[in-house]
Amino acid sequence: MNDCSSLQELPTSIGQLSALRNLHLNECSSLQELPTFIGQLSALTNLHLNKCLSLQELLTSIGKLSALRNLHLNECSSLQELPTSIGQLSALKDLHLNECSSLQELPTSIGQLNALQNLYLSSCSKLQKLPTSISQLNALQNLYLSSCSKLQKLPTSIGQLSALQTLQLNYCLKFKQLLISIGQLNALQNLHLEGCSSLQELPTSIGQLSALRNLHLKKCSSLQELPTSIGQLSALQNLHLNECSSLQKLPTSIGQLSALRNLHLRDCSSLQELPTSIGQLSALQNLHLNNCSNLQELPTSIGQLSALQNLPLPRCSNLEESPTSIGQLSVVQTFI
Repeated sequence: MNDCSSLQELPTSIGQLSALRNLHLNECSSLQELPTFIGQLSALTNLHLNKCLSLQELLTSIGKLSALRNLHLNECSSLQELPTSIGQLSALKDLHLNECSSLQELPTSIGQLNALQNLYLSSCSKLQKLPTSISQLNALQNLYLSSCSKLQKLPTSIGQLSALQTLQLNYCLKFKQLLISIGQLNALQNLHLEGCSSLQELPTSIGQLSALRNLHLKKCSSLQELPTSIGQLSALQNLHLNECSSLQKLPTSIGQLSALRNLHLRDCSSLQELPTSIGQLSALQNLHLNNCSNLQELPTSIGQLSALQNLPLPRCSNLEESPTSIGQLSVVQTFI
Protein backbone atom coordinates (compact mmCIF):
# COMPACT_ATOMS: atom_id res chain seq x y z
CA MET A 1 0.00 0.00 0.00
CA ASN A 2 1.41 3.36 -1.05
CA ASP A 3 -0.33 5.59 1.50
CA CYS A 4 -1.97 3.94 4.48
CA SER A 5 -1.22 6.58 7.10
CA SER A 6 -4.91 6.83 8.05
CA LEU A 7 -5.64 3.08 7.86
CA GLN A 8 -6.85 1.79 11.23
CA GLU A 9 -7.77 -1.77 10.28
CA LEU A 10 -7.48 -4.19 7.37
CA PRO A 11 -10.49 -5.38 5.37
CA THR A 12 -11.50 -8.97 6.18
CA SER A 13 -11.26 -9.90 2.51
CA ILE A 14 -7.45 -9.91 2.79
CA GLY A 15 -7.70 -13.16 4.74
CA GLN A 16 -9.03 -14.89 1.59
CA LEU A 17 -5.87 -14.14 -0.43
CA SER A 18 -4.44 -17.63 -0.06
CA ALA A 19 -1.67 -17.05 -2.64
CA LEU A 20 -0.48 -13.70 -1.23
CA ARG A 21 3.28 -13.71 -0.67
CA ASN A 22 4.10 -10.06 0.13
CA LEU A 23 2.18 -7.71 2.39
CA HIS A 24 3.72 -4.25 2.89
CA LEU A 25 2.01 -1.98 5.39
CA ASN A 26 4.90 0.37 6.08
CA GLU A 27 4.05 3.74 7.66
CA CYS A 28 0.45 2.81 8.49
CA SER A 29 0.78 5.06 11.48
CA SER A 30 -2.83 4.63 12.69
CA LEU A 31 -2.87 0.82 12.56
CA GLN A 32 -3.11 -0.46 16.13
CA GLU A 33 -3.28 -4.21 15.60
CA LEU A 34 -3.33 -6.91 12.97
CA PRO A 35 -6.60 -8.82 12.64
CA THR A 36 -6.91 -12.49 13.58
CA PHE A 37 -7.52 -13.50 9.97
CA ILE A 38 -3.91 -12.56 9.10
CA GLY A 39 -3.07 -16.12 10.12
CA GLN A 40 -5.00 -17.44 7.10
CA LEU A 41 -2.36 -16.14 4.69
CA SER A 42 -0.64 -19.51 4.38
CA ALA A 43 1.64 -18.46 1.50
CA LEU A 44 2.80 -15.16 3.02
CA THR A 45 6.59 -14.89 2.78
CA ASN A 46 7.23 -11.22 3.60
CA LEU A 47 5.36 -9.06 6.10
CA HIS A 48 6.56 -5.46 6.39
CA LEU A 49 5.15 -3.27 9.16
CA ASN A 50 7.91 -0.67 9.46
CA LYS A 51 6.92 2.63 11.10
CA CYS A 52 3.49 1.44 12.19
CA LEU A 53 3.75 3.83 15.09
CA SER A 54 0.45 2.89 16.77
CA LEU A 55 0.87 -0.88 16.54
CA GLN A 56 0.82 -2.12 20.11
CA GLU A 57 0.77 -5.89 19.70
CA LEU A 58 0.83 -8.81 17.33
CA LEU A 59 -1.97 -11.33 17.80
CA THR A 60 -1.37 -15.02 18.46
CA SER A 61 -2.60 -15.85 14.96
CA ILE A 62 0.68 -14.59 13.47
CA GLY A 63 2.20 -17.90 14.52
CA LYS A 64 0.17 -19.63 11.81
CA LEU A 65 2.22 -18.00 9.03
CA SER A 66 4.23 -21.14 8.34
CA ALA A 67 5.81 -19.76 5.13
CA LEU A 68 6.90 -16.40 6.57
CA ARG A 69 10.60 -15.70 5.99
CA ASN A 70 10.89 -11.98 6.68
CA LEU A 71 9.13 -10.01 9.41
CA HIS A 72 9.93 -6.29 9.50
CA LEU A 73 8.79 -4.27 12.51
CA ASN A 74 11.37 -1.48 12.50
CA GLU A 75 10.32 1.73 14.29
CA CYS A 76 7.11 0.26 15.70
CA SER A 77 7.57 2.48 18.70
CA SER A 78 4.40 1.39 20.54
CA LEU A 79 5.09 -2.35 20.32
CA GLN A 80 5.72 -3.58 23.87
CA GLU A 81 6.01 -7.33 23.39
CA LEU A 82 5.89 -10.19 20.93
CA PRO A 83 3.39 -13.06 21.31
CA THR A 84 4.61 -16.47 22.42
CA SER A 85 3.32 -17.85 19.12
CA ILE A 86 6.18 -16.12 17.30
CA GLY A 87 8.19 -19.25 18.03
CA GLN A 88 5.97 -21.17 15.61
CA LEU A 89 7.35 -19.30 12.58
CA SER A 90 9.45 -22.24 11.46
CA ALA A 91 10.55 -20.63 8.15
CA LEU A 92 11.49 -17.21 9.55
CA LYS A 93 15.00 -16.12 8.52
CA ASP A 94 15.01 -12.38 9.25
CA LEU A 95 13.39 -10.61 12.19
CA HIS A 96 13.73 -6.81 12.18
CA LEU A 97 12.93 -4.98 15.42
CA ASN A 98 15.23 -1.96 15.18
CA GLU A 99 14.01 1.13 17.07
CA CYS A 100 11.13 -0.65 18.78
CA SER A 101 11.61 1.73 21.67
CA SER A 102 8.85 0.27 23.88
CA LEU A 103 9.95 -3.36 23.56
CA GLN A 104 11.14 -4.54 26.97
CA GLU A 105 11.85 -8.23 26.40
CA LEU A 106 11.68 -11.10 23.96
CA PRO A 107 9.55 -14.18 24.64
CA THR A 108 11.32 -17.39 25.58
CA SER A 109 9.73 -19.02 22.54
CA ILE A 110 12.06 -17.07 20.25
CA GLY A 111 14.53 -19.89 20.78
CA GLN A 112 12.28 -22.12 18.64
CA LEU A 113 13.05 -20.15 15.46
CA ASN A 114 15.28 -22.83 13.98
CA ALA A 115 15.68 -21.08 10.60
CA LEU A 116 16.44 -17.58 11.96
CA GLN A 117 19.66 -16.17 10.49
CA ASN A 118 19.44 -12.45 11.29
CA LEU A 119 18.04 -10.77 14.39
CA TYR A 120 17.96 -6.96 14.40
CA LEU A 121 17.38 -5.26 17.77
CA SER A 122 19.37 -2.03 17.46
CA SER A 123 18.04 1.02 19.34
CA CYS A 124 15.57 -0.99 21.42
CA SER A 125 16.12 1.43 24.25
CA LYS A 126 14.06 -0.41 26.88
CA LEU A 127 15.47 -3.87 26.23
CA GLN A 128 17.38 -4.92 29.35
CA LYS A 129 18.25 -8.54 28.60
CA LEU A 130 17.94 -11.41 26.16
CA PRO A 131 16.28 -14.69 27.10
CA THR A 132 18.54 -17.67 27.76
CA SER A 133 16.67 -19.54 25.04
CA ILE A 134 18.45 -17.45 22.41
CA SER A 135 21.20 -20.06 22.61
CA GLN A 136 18.91 -22.46 20.71
CA LEU A 137 19.09 -20.38 17.52
CA ASN A 138 21.45 -22.76 15.72
CA ALA A 139 21.16 -20.95 12.37
CA LEU A 140 21.68 -17.41 13.70
CA GLN A 141 24.51 -15.67 11.84
CA ASN A 142 24.07 -12.00 12.75
CA LEU A 143 22.89 -10.42 16.00
CA TYR A 144 22.55 -6.63 16.06
CA LEU A 145 22.11 -4.94 19.45
CA SER A 146 23.65 -1.51 18.91
CA SER A 147 22.32 1.40 21.01
CA CYS A 148 20.36 -0.83 23.38
CA SER A 149 21.07 1.66 26.13
CA LYS A 150 19.77 -0.48 29.03
CA LEU A 151 21.46 -3.73 28.06
CA GLN A 152 24.15 -4.58 30.62
CA LYS A 153 25.23 -8.07 29.61
CA LEU A 154 24.49 -11.05 27.41
CA PRO A 155 23.24 -14.39 28.73
CA THR A 156 25.92 -16.98 29.47
CA SER A 157 24.27 -19.24 26.91
CA ILE A 158 25.35 -16.86 24.10
CA GLY A 159 28.40 -19.07 23.59
CA GLN A 160 26.21 -21.81 22.15
CA LEU A 161 25.43 -19.82 18.99
CA SER A 162 27.66 -21.99 16.82
CA ALA A 163 26.80 -20.22 13.52
CA LEU A 164 27.12 -16.62 14.76
CA GLN A 165 29.38 -14.53 12.51
CA THR A 166 28.60 -10.95 13.59
CA LEU A 167 27.85 -9.64 17.06
CA GLN A 168 27.20 -5.90 17.17
CA LEU A 169 26.90 -4.06 20.50
CA ASN A 170 27.93 -0.53 19.50
CA TYR A 171 26.92 2.23 21.94
CA CYS A 172 25.39 -0.05 24.54
CA LEU A 173 26.38 2.47 27.19
CA LYS A 174 25.61 0.28 30.22
CA PHE A 175 27.20 -2.86 28.81
CA LYS A 176 29.86 -3.76 31.37
CA GLN A 177 31.38 -7.08 30.41
CA LEU A 178 31.71 -9.87 27.92
CA LEU A 179 31.25 -13.23 29.60
CA ILE A 180 33.79 -16.04 29.37
CA SER A 181 31.39 -17.99 27.14
CA ILE A 182 32.09 -15.52 24.31
CA GLY A 183 35.16 -17.61 23.53
CA GLN A 184 32.95 -20.48 22.39
CA LEU A 185 31.77 -18.58 19.30
CA ASN A 186 33.96 -20.45 16.85
CA ALA A 187 32.35 -18.90 13.74
CA LEU A 188 32.48 -15.28 14.95
CA GLN A 189 34.19 -13.00 12.41
CA ASN A 190 33.04 -9.54 13.51
CA LEU A 191 32.80 -8.23 17.08
CA HIS A 192 31.64 -4.61 17.36
CA LEU A 193 31.82 -2.90 20.76
CA GLU A 194 32.28 0.71 19.66
CA GLY A 195 31.12 3.27 22.21
CA CYS A 196 30.65 0.77 25.06
CA SER A 197 31.91 3.33 27.55
CA SER A 198 31.28 1.12 30.64
CA LEU A 199 33.33 -1.80 29.34
CA GLN A 200 36.48 -2.07 31.45
CA GLU A 201 38.06 -5.29 30.23
CA LEU A 202 37.85 -8.16 27.80
CA PRO A 203 37.81 -11.76 29.05
CA THR A 204 40.84 -13.96 28.46
CA SER A 205 38.61 -16.30 26.49
CA ILE A 206 38.48 -13.79 23.63
CA GLY A 207 41.71 -15.36 22.41
CA GLN A 208 39.73 -18.49 21.48
CA LEU A 209 37.89 -16.67 18.67
CA SER A 210 39.89 -18.36 15.92
CA ALA A 211 37.73 -16.94 13.09
CA LEU A 212 37.65 -13.32 14.29
CA ARG A 213 38.68 -10.85 11.57
CA ASN A 214 37.39 -7.54 12.87
CA LEU A 215 37.46 -6.27 16.45
CA HIS A 216 35.98 -2.78 16.97
CA LEU A 217 36.62 -1.15 20.34
CA LYS A 218 36.51 2.52 19.35
CA LYS A 219 35.40 4.90 22.15
CA CYS A 220 35.58 2.23 24.86
CA SER A 221 36.75 4.96 27.19
CA SER A 222 36.96 2.77 30.33
CA LEU A 223 39.07 0.05 28.72
CA GLN A 224 42.52 0.16 30.33
CA GLU A 225 44.23 -2.83 28.75
CA LEU A 226 43.86 -5.78 26.42
CA PRO A 227 44.33 -9.35 27.64
CA THR A 228 47.50 -11.19 26.70
CA SER A 229 45.35 -13.78 24.93
CA ILE A 230 44.60 -11.23 22.19
CA GLY A 231 47.75 -12.48 20.49
CA GLN A 232 45.99 -15.79 19.78
CA LEU A 233 43.61 -14.18 17.27
CA SER A 234 45.37 -15.64 14.25
CA ALA A 235 42.73 -14.46 11.74
CA LEU A 236 42.42 -10.87 13.03
CA GLN A 237 42.87 -8.32 10.23
CA ASN A 238 41.47 -5.11 11.73
CA LEU A 239 41.81 -3.86 15.30
CA HIS A 240 40.08 -0.55 16.05
CA LEU A 241 41.04 1.15 19.32
CA ASN A 242 40.50 4.80 18.40
CA GLU A 243 39.51 7.05 21.32
CA CYS A 244 40.17 4.43 23.98
CA SER A 245 41.27 7.24 26.25
CA SER A 246 42.15 5.01 29.26
CA LEU A 247 44.27 2.52 27.31
CA GLN A 248 47.82 2.84 28.64
CA LYS A 249 49.65 0.10 26.78
CA LEU A 250 49.36 -2.82 24.41
CA PRO A 251 50.34 -6.34 25.46
CA THR A 252 53.57 -7.79 24.09
CA SER A 253 51.51 -10.60 22.58
CA ILE A 254 50.12 -8.20 19.97
CA GLY A 255 53.16 -9.03 17.88
CA GLN A 256 51.68 -12.50 17.31
CA LEU A 257 48.83 -11.14 15.18
CA SER A 258 50.27 -12.42 11.91
CA ALA A 259 47.19 -11.47 9.82
CA LEU A 260 46.74 -7.94 11.20
CA ARG A 261 46.55 -5.32 8.44
CA ASN A 262 45.12 -2.29 10.19
CA LEU A 263 45.80 -1.08 13.73
CA HIS A 264 43.88 2.07 14.72
CA LEU A 265 45.06 3.90 17.85
CA ARG A 266 44.00 7.46 17.09
CA ASP A 267 43.19 9.63 20.14
CA CYS A 268 44.46 7.07 22.65
CA SER A 269 45.51 9.91 24.91
CA SER A 270 46.88 7.70 27.74
CA LEU A 271 49.03 5.49 25.52
CA GLN A 272 52.68 6.06 26.43
CA GLU A 273 54.51 3.46 24.38
CA LEU A 274 54.24 0.67 21.86
CA PRO A 275 55.73 -2.75 22.61
CA THR A 276 58.88 -3.79 20.76
CA SER A 277 56.97 -6.82 19.48
CA ILE A 278 54.99 -4.57 17.15
CA GLY A 279 57.81 -5.03 14.67
CA GLN A 280 56.66 -8.64 14.19
CA LEU A 281 53.42 -7.60 12.48
CA SER A 282 54.51 -8.68 9.03
CA ALA A 283 51.12 -8.02 7.38
CA LEU A 284 50.50 -4.57 8.93
CA GLN A 285 49.71 -1.95 6.28
CA ASN A 286 48.25 0.91 8.30
CA LEU A 287 49.23 2.09 11.78
CA HIS A 288 47.21 5.11 12.91
CA LEU A 289 48.61 7.02 15.90
CA ASN A 290 47.05 10.45 15.34
CA ASN A 291 46.71 12.56 18.47
CA CYS A 292 48.31 10.07 20.86
CA SER A 293 49.38 12.98 23.01
CA ASN A 294 51.28 10.94 25.65
CA LEU A 295 53.20 8.75 23.24
CA GLN A 296 56.86 9.52 23.90
CA GLU A 297 58.69 7.32 21.44
CA LEU A 298 58.34 4.66 18.79
CA PRO A 299 60.26 1.39 19.17
CA THR A 300 63.20 0.80 16.83
CA SER A 301 61.50 -2.42 15.71
CA ILE A 302 58.98 -0.37 13.76
CA GLY A 303 61.50 -0.43 10.94
CA GLN A 304 60.77 -4.15 10.51
CA LEU A 305 57.20 -3.52 9.32
CA SER A 306 57.89 -4.42 5.71
CA ALA A 307 54.24 -4.15 4.58
CA LEU A 308 53.54 -0.79 6.26
CA GLN A 309 52.12 1.85 3.92
CA ASN A 310 50.70 4.54 6.21
CA LEU A 311 51.91 5.85 9.56
CA PRO A 312 50.01 9.04 10.47
CA LEU A 313 51.54 10.83 13.49
CA PRO A 314 49.94 14.31 13.68
CA ARG A 315 49.45 15.90 17.10
CA CYS A 316 51.61 13.38 18.94
CA SER A 317 52.89 16.28 20.99
CA ASN A 318 55.22 14.30 23.30
CA LEU A 319 56.86 12.34 20.52
CA GLU A 320 60.29 13.91 20.33
CA GLU A 321 61.62 12.12 17.29
CA SER A 322 61.08 9.07 15.13
CA PRO A 323 63.63 6.24 15.26
CA THR A 324 66.14 6.17 12.42
CA SER A 325 64.88 2.69 11.54
CA ILE A 326 61.76 4.28 10.08
CA GLY A 327 63.90 5.13 7.09
CA GLN A 328 63.96 1.43 6.20
CA LEU A 329 60.29 1.64 5.27
CA SER A 330 60.66 2.62 1.64
CA VAL A 331 56.94 2.74 0.80
CA VAL A 332 55.56 4.21 4.01
CA GLN A 333 53.79 7.57 4.02
CA THR A 334 54.33 9.29 7.33
CA PHE A 335 52.21 12.29 8.27
CA ILE A 336 53.46 14.32 11.21
